[in-house]
Amino acid sequence: MTGKLTTSKEIGAFVREKRREQGVTQAQLAGVANTGLRFVSDLENGKGTVQLRKLLAVLDALGYGLYIGNRWEK
Repeated sequence: MTGKLTTSKEIGAFVREKRREQGVTQAQLAGVANTGLRFVSDLENGKGTVQLRKLLAVLDALGYGLYIGNRWEK
C-alpha cells in the first residue's frame, strides 16, 4: 500500500504492512521508535487519536516520512 492515505485506518494498515515486510515485531518497532507497544498497536488498528510526534517516530523507524501536498493542485 502506497500513495494517498486519507484515514487513520489506512495509515495504520500502511504501518502494519511495512513493519511486517521488514520482519519486525510491534515490540521491536516500539523500541526503535521510542514509543510504547500500546501506541504501535493503537496506530496499526487505526485509532484516530494517536500523537503526531510518535507517528512520525514510527514512520522514521520504518524508513518512511510524511509528505503533505495540496490536493487541489495538479
